[in-house]
Amino acid sequence: MDNKEKVFETIRRLKRLYPNAKTALSFSNPFELLVATILSAQTTDSHVNKVTEVLFKKYRSVEDYANVSIERLQTDIRSINFFKTKAKNIHEAAKMVIKKYNSKVPKTMEELIELPGVARKTANIILSNAFGINEGIAVDTHVKRLSFRLGLTKNDDPVKIEKELIELTPKKEWGNLSHLLILHGRNVCLAKKPKHDECVLFDICPSRNI
Repeated sequence: MDNKEKVFETIRRLKRLYPNAKTALSFSNPFELLVATILSAQTTDSHVNKVTEVLFKKYRSVEDYANVSIERLQTDIRSINFFKTKAKNIHEAAKMVIKKYNSKVPKTMEELIELPGVARKTANIILSNAFGINEGIAVDTHVKRLSFRLGLTKNDDPVKIEKELIELTPKKEWGNLSHLLILHGRNVCLAKKPKHDECVLFDICPSRNI
């Protein structure tokens, strides 16, 4: 089985296991997803959701985030790692979205990565989940770990891993692949002790002896 076949089989099996795979971040519009993804860096999605459950009731529009003081916003998200930097990024991103994009989150990779706090992974998450656009594959720690364990990459750089996965995966499945690997990484293919006896990929995984 070559790597293209392995990706196809991985997606097929994981779709059966996780039929409703999607981002774990809670949001009701593109800007809320932008805020949530900025907050999620080096923070668990479950903790972000606890914070945004309150935050999204307090701030209803892009203008609300642009007009609040950074100090107030910092207080609202202070339980999040690096809350000072993230508050500044959210505040500045809101102002840029208003000024450059008429209060609408842009729909291209090039425009998104110009926003403060948004790198390629974040942009991929927003494009896929908010707009249904597959521009690339979001590579987080789970995607990185599982791609390596499955033998799909030997790289450590997320940008290089994304490039390799893009070459192996049909474009319509780019968003799905990321969601599926993340869910499997959280539930079965754990970092320290993978649950081999529960893994539907066990027979095609070269790392099954770890």
